[in-house]
Amino acid sequence: MKILLVEDDTLVSAALQDLLAANHYITTLATDGQTGLNLAMAGEFDLIVLDLQIPKVDGITLCRQLRSQDYNKPILLLTAKNSDADIVAGLDAGADDYVIKPYQPKALLARIRALLRRSSAVLAQDVNQSSRLTWGNLCLDLNSGRVRFGEEVIPLTATEYNLLELFLRNPDRIFSRSAILDSLWGFDDPPTERAITTHIKEVRKKLKAGGLTEEIITTIYGMGYRLKPYPKTTPGDATEASKKSPKMRSINRVIEQFRDLLQAQVAVLVAAKTALLAGNLDEELYQSARYEAHKLAGSLGSFGYPQGSKYARSIEHILESNSPLSDERISRFSQLVTALETELSKPPIPINLVNETERKNYRVLAIDRDASLMEQLLREADAWGIEITIAQDWETARSRINFRPPDLVLLDLSFSDSEAEGLTLLQELMANSPQIPVIVFTDRDTLSDRLTVSRLGARQFLHKPATTEQIFRAICRVFPTNNTEAKVLIVDDDPAVLTHLKALLTPWGLQVFTLTESEKFWDVLIATAPNLVVLDLEMPLVSGLELCQVIRQDAQWGDLPILVVTAHTDAESLQQAFAAGADDFITKPVLGPELVTRILSRIERNRFLTKNREK
Repeated sequence: MKILLVEDDTLVSAALQDLLAANHYITTLATDGQTGLNLAMAGEFDLIVLDLQIPKVDGITLCRQLRSQDYNKPILLLTAKNSDADIVAGLDAGADDYVIKPYQPKALLARIRALLRRSSAVLAQDVNQSSRLTWGNLCLDLNSGRVRFGEEVIPLTATEYNLLELFLRNPDRIFSRSAILDSLWGFDDPPTERAITTHIKEVRKKLKAGGLTEEIITTIYGMGYRLKPYPKTTPGDATEASKKSPKMRSINRVIEQFRDLLQAQVAVLVAAKTALLAGNLDEELYQSARYEAHKLAGSLGSFGYPQGSKYARSIEHILESNSPLSDERISRFSQLVTALETELSKPPIPINLVNETERKNYRVLAIDRDASLMEQLLREADAWGIEITIAQDWETARSRINFRPPDLVLLDLSFSDSEAEGLTLLQELMANSPQIPVIVFTDRDTLSDRLTVSRLGARQFLHKPATTEQIFRAICRVFPTNNTEAKVLIVDDDPAVLTHLKALLTPWGLQVFTLTESEKFWDVLIATAPNLVVLDLEMPLVSGLELCQVIRQDAQWGDLPILVVTAHTDAESLQQAFAAGADDFITKPVLGPELVTRILSRIERNRFLTKNREK
């Protein structure tokens, strides 16, 4: 990693260069702002570390000039001034973060790593990519910057080109409008979300004028946009696939589980409406209604009620006013609560999860006579991407192995009348089909038992009783594509949201821990040692913003990837989140495909960076 250091103090710059060199960074020094500007525009640096008080061109002016020339690499300010005005001026000028002198070396290095980690999000997409992105006869040439359909050149503006490139690079991902803003504009004067719709319409129109009659950017209702698969699939196929989606069924179960809770939350708003109309709304009910509206705004869209989420968000905005509510706003509040009640009386809109990255359905042969357990495994297998076949005796199992060899065998050693027979069958299986991994399942758990099983060649040992989740995790650990299992800690004060997110992530080989009480975060963090943390920004007692700062201030956990979940996408809120240490954000209501993509890619990217640092 190459860092441009702009610092005129000889002692400070020497110490910094030594510190950065000791941590394997390549440093170039500029002793004044004008030289720093010239070097930044001429060289390829991954980060600029910039002192505010430097000769010729001061740090704030230098930031402004770089950003005005579309310089998009991260900038870290070093300042001896710790007033809010100076810090705000630096961040408004375009800096990504700041460190106040005198600083602790570990803290400075942690900030540098965080900024480099964030900036790598876009760059990581470019690794091993072809210089051409295609969709049928449509070709986007990254070298020439031209888009062609056949031999016809399609003239696109820079924004339209970048938008098309974003979809072609990520053919399986659904992009919400806010995600598009985040990917293409960041915080550098982004347009409104409505402008995204206009840009997409223009891209569609120009592609059609260039000869491409199909609309390749398709709208996913309530979620956003995605690249249409090639060759074209019919809308009926997509709808039918959505109905059959195991993940859709999983989410529907969560909806049913928390339907009473959702109704109870709405009941609080109804009570507030009644009290408001009667003119006797007390402070306790007012705050409860505001709190429940905020939670409903963040969760309803994820449960198939996108319009309900919008109603709840509007209700929350009305209740956020610190002044007494006018008759007009009381009337509007009443109408919104009624509309929300009506919306929740309807069936949820099917959530289209067809576009998630496809995983191979592994075939597992379970040799077991426990009918109840086998029934549970069969019910949950689809969500884990696993196809389970049951055999209650060895003859049936042998026949199925010979006819269609499974990818794995789950063997209950006590499925027959004696444990010895189970071990004999394990020995026979390993002798005849050594390529098939075996997981043994037994109520015996001594060292001698484990050694016997291990010596016979079994891949995993499970002790009874075990939950279905423990069984599926053991299966997933065996398969190559699931060897990247990671732990995720999600902190949110809404239990319905936590259950929903866990249902989304668990089938992808992730071990998910959930926490509703943010004040207990540190104890749970130490106990679970997650690979990534998902934080809701707005929580009582301790906010996600404060938890971000606590993580980044710790020497051991300072590099932990953090994804924040927020209902607010205004520039100021997101700047605060990134300044506090967040690596990425996702907006409420949470869209399953986007969440899965963000988390898996962030974990893999962090592992890649960690591996490189250890070399």
